[in-house]
Amino acid sequence: MSNLVTDVKSLELETLKNLKNSKALNTLRAYKADYKDFAVFCIKHGFKSMPSDPKVISLYLTHLSQNSKFSTLKRRLASISVIHKLSGHYIDTKHPMIAENLMGIKRIKGSFQKAKKPILINELKLIVNVIDKDKNEKKRVKNKALILVGFAGGFRRSELVAISLEDIDFVTEGVKIFIKRSKTDQSGEGMTKGIPYFSNPEYCPVTSLKNWIQKSDIKTGKIFDISDKSVALTIKKYTALAGLDSNKYSGHSLRSGFATSAAELGAEERSIMAMTGHKTSQMVRRYIQEANLFKNNALNKIKL
Repeated sequence: MSNLVTDVKSLELETLKNLKNSKALNTLRAYKADYKDFAVFCIKHGFKSMPSDPKVISLYLTHLSQNSKFSTLKRRLASISVIHKLSGHYIDTKHPMIAENLMGIKRIKGSFQKAKKPILINELKLIVNVIDKDKNEKKRVKNKALILVGFAGGFRRSELVAISLEDIDFVTEGVKIFIKRSKTDQSGEGMTKGIPYFSNPEYCPVTSLKNWIQKSDIKTGKIFDISDKSVALTIKKYTALAGLDSNKYSGHSLRSGFATSAAELGAEERSIMAMTGHKTSQMVRRYIQEANLFKNNALNKIKL
């Protein structure tokens, strides 16, 4: 009997380990940070945070809706659910008290979220031109490669900073970069992105990447060796120096800039998704819609 209890206990521990490993470390940290805010709310109002119930969660969402975006509410709800699961509890996020409350909040506040601006071709050139003026050669070569590769590959920040020398393969056509893991690939199947040489070497991501690897004398490991937050700060810095409003750009601006620019130049939806790694077309279609805002505008037919 004791052996059976020991076996069940080890199975429980192994199961808990599997549950934790099902999420990327950064994702798990984000879930915990969101849950911490919920726990503070519960302590303040005398509620039990673990396990919680639909009524308490619904009250929290109402409280949160006073100063937060609708997308934040949905993310916090997902985080509360995940942390409960990891602790062996279940929360029905589809419970009428939660679902109907969210629907009511959405009707009152709306779910529109103003996105940061994409870095399009003209902005990209302005940024690279500013980087080229940096007197620190090592910093100049590194940041130029970071920006151009980030744009050309439609990379998420986390993917960009995770690129290792071992993931890079220069070929006749350009460069192949293997992405070991991404936001939509938690199981780690990986994908390969192909970036061709650009006709203008001044703005060529492949040439810039080669220059950085040679200059840095990297032998192994991560080629940029920075955090994903540093990518955002770099973009903020150079957009400001380029005379752009840095508050309107973020770490996501390179990725959205690639997708929007590619759509604007006629790239097919599936070709954009093949590069960005999007699993569904919903977000890509938003980029295409943005790109076609003036191109396919009905007002183009009106001549005054």
